[in-house]
Amino acid sequence: MSSAERCDVLVIGAGGAGLAASIEAAEKGARVVLLEKNPAPGGSTSWSIGSVTSTRTLYQRRKGIEDDPQHHWEDMRGFAGDLDARDNAELRRVLCDHIPAAFQWLVDSGVRFYGPMPEPPHRQPRMHNVLPNSRSYIYHLERRAKRVGVDIRTGADARELLRANGRVTGVAYRKSGTENRIEAGAVILAAGDFTNSPDFKARFMGPQEAKVEAVNVTATGDGQRLAEHVGGRVVNGDLALGPELRFIPPARENFIRRLPPWRSLAVLMEWSLEHMPPIILRPFMMKFLTTALAPSLTLFEDGALLVNAKGERVCEEGERPAFCLPDQPGKIGYILLDARLAAMYEAWPRFISTAPGIAYAYLADYRRNRPDVFSQGATLEALAAKLGMDASVLKATVAAHNERLRRPGQNSDAASKALETGPFIALGPVRAVFVHSEGGLAVDLEHRVLDSADRPIPGLYAAGSTGQGGLLLKGHGHHLAWAFVSGLRSGRIAAEQVRAIH
Repeated sequence: MSSAERCDVLVIGAGGAGLAASIEAAEKGARVVLLEKNPAPGGSTSWSIGSVTSTRTLYQRRKGIEDDPQHHWEDMRGFAGDLDARDNAELRRVLCDHIPAAFQWLVDSGVRFYGPMPEPPHRQPRMHNVLPNSRSYIYHLERRAKRVGVDIRTGADARELLRANGRVTGVAYRKSGTENRIEAGAVILAAGDFTNSPDFKARFMGPQEAKVEAVNVTATGDGQRLAEHVGGRVVNGDLALGPELRFIPPARENFIRRLPPWRSLAVLMEWSLEHMPPIILRPFMMKFLTTALAPSLTLFEDGALLVNAKGERVCEEGERPAFCLPDQPGKIGYILLDARLAAMYEAWPRFISTAPGIAYAYLADYRRNRPDVFSQGATLEALAAKLGMDASVLKATVAAHNERLRRPGQNSDAASKALETGPFIALGPVRAVFVHSEGGLAVDLEHRVLDSADRPIPGLYAAGSTGQGGLLLKGHGHHLAWAFVSGLRSGRIAAEQVRAIH
């Protein structure tokens, strides 16, 4: 093991929260080391749709929207619904009061947006979507971090927090097969959530949830694990977005995800979205919308059937089908439609998928943009051949489905939902995933990690999903908003605390 080195502030996790914390600490004069276990910065931030919800932005002002943090704070209760009693209202206040400045900080860093978009129950449009894609955050913040001297080390897996006299004093980590130690005046955990940790999901959610994978496969709860070993605790660990059905992502990223996050390109896109007619913009937006979004569950209400890779029905579609898929072969399924259903999903009001404030994707959009998840056959036998299924199994599954719909005692319109008329279409594979979890470490208003007695653990801070502190972040744009707000604040507070000690 190499001898220990020293820095002022050590940050674990180079997603949006970790980069923000590192930059802010460095700009306050701290020597900062940023550890990232993956080959490059990014985290869940780079996997996200990229929305940030904020008030008092220049984009709101351009459209004459008068808005304020107090109304934002009040409106967030509408997203929490029955869970509002479990929310951390004080941290929600921190988020709403500080996101306007954090949003401007992103703009000053080179990030560009379009919007704001409405999303009820927000009383004003507040959702801002990043351009050209969510990698823009990482591109611009990594460049800013390097300019201010942050020492970014990738492929560095944090293994254990170091302690002395009750204080966290650094971290032991592994890089290129070598064990290393860094001593630090303060450590900030910004390693994301635990949506891909079977252990955490089994403990807080249940054994079936533990089988469901995450959108971000590297979100394994590293920060929560490190903190628990020194007395930290997780709150709201049972809450998550998911499991839900998602189309598998394309084998090769589409051109929107491959667009370089250059500021000049983002500015051009921003102008285009404001001025070009929708008929020109729509094909461009469909390339984004038909990537790996969730299929509408109204498909099943209208008679679609969820089958596994063998052609067998997965489960009763109205009873949380995402919980059933992990037990199926390959953990995948296909959504089966006939000609009647296909015609229904070619135009509003029915759609295959949507992203708030962007657009709706219909069946033709998937036929055009995602041939890898769109299969069609004139007959069930032809469709089964394309999917590699036993035609007799698929035909028997559909026949049983139709028979159930015609049984006495069914709703009067049930029989009309039978799958009878070709051509038949299969959308998929679909899989069950967790998008993000709400289970973060308990923290105080200065982002210090709290122990079981609600006492701050000296020297230890947490930001982003790792330091969510019981804050409920439902609604689009709140998770990224918290990542940047908590990252900036924890970086500043940690740097100031280290300076005060020395």
